[in-house]
Amino acid sequence: MTTTKQALGTRALNRATLERQLLLRRSPMSAEDAVAHLVGLQAQNVKPPYYALAARLDGFTPEALSRPMADRAVARIVTLRSTIHTHTARDCLTLRPLVQPARDRELTQFRKGLAGVDLDRLAALARELVEAEPRTMKQLREALLKEWPDADPGSLSVAARCKLPLVQITPRGLWGRSGQVTLTTAEHWLGGPAEPAPAPDATVLRYLAAFGPASVKDMQTWAGLTRLREAFERLRPDLVTFRDETGVELFDLPDAPRPDPDTPAPPRFLPEFDNLLLSHADRTRVVPPEYRGRHWQGNIAHRTLLVDGFLAGLWRLDEHALVIEPFGRLGGRQRDEVVAEGERMLRVLHPGTAHDIRFGTVRG
Repeated sequence: MTTTKQALGTRALNRATLERQLLLRRSPMSAEDAVAHLVGLQAQNVKPPYYALAARLDGFTPEALSRPMADRAVARIVTLRSTIHTHTARDCLTLRPLVQPARDRELTQFRKGLAGVDLDRLAALARELVEAEPRTMKQLREALLKEWPDADPGSLSVAARCKLPLVQITPRGLWGRSGQVTLTTAEHWLGGPAEPAPAPDATVLRYLAAFGPASVKDMQTWAGLTRLREAFERLRPDLVTFRDETGVELFDLPDAPRPDPDTPAPPRFLPEFDNLLLSHADRTRVVPPEYRGRHWQGNIAHRTLLVDGFLAGLWRLDEHALVIEPFGRLGGRQRDEVVAEGERMLRVLHPGTAHDIRFGTVRG
């Protein structure tokens, strides 16, 4: 029977989540193992996964992620929340089938532009095209328009992305390399078949290991899925439960780490769209209510600074300087620690390039 324990305060949830996110102390695990543990890294742009791992791993270098990507041990693919993630090859082949129902629902928004389009035929044709030769989305769209000239071109692109597990092939995604987005299927690129859509139970456990304690709604926010309550209920006998300060039920793995709320949390520089800030319905465990929305501007997400485990500012890197914008006043010791962490990040990701570190304004 599930054991219901005491309420967990915001700092307790913060420290538990940071521990599982490898942000209380840097981990010695490999980049590939970290990508697996974190169940992927959000990767709309090329650089964020590198910054995410630099903040989390001891001894990380850009080559530690570029190498497994070039070797096809990890890849970039649309999965959670209909966004591009860097996943291990195995997760590309298993998580995508799990979230396929969400991709199918997404397509319903494009019915008008896809009038008269046989989606099964489109999927088969698109697969044939990109497996014969990796293609840019523009090339794929133009080929599909020959079959359905009256369809909306943008809707055809969305349909191909939703119906097929398309991965971005290298050199796209490699540190210090440029390359336009060129696509083929996960099965073709990774050399293995996609697995049938699994029950979500195992992914619930992995989510809790990386983001817990968490509610059903938290995981649904992370995955972009609905109706996960049944999976949590099946697992309930093997889980422990808590309540947050508002009374919401939180599930967790019995032996998962839940550090003391007063455990020190060093400053960390995180990339835009880091999953730490996107993977809970209630984000107050990381984002103080007074700073809600301050790391977004329209459709743009800023790179974020954590101080004492919570969102505390923004940062940007230009050719000459690392610019840090705290939201509030930093104490002298905090300021020194932030500068030291910034210097470390620069050594790891930009060795040999001189940058000033200054406090200023990031947002235009």
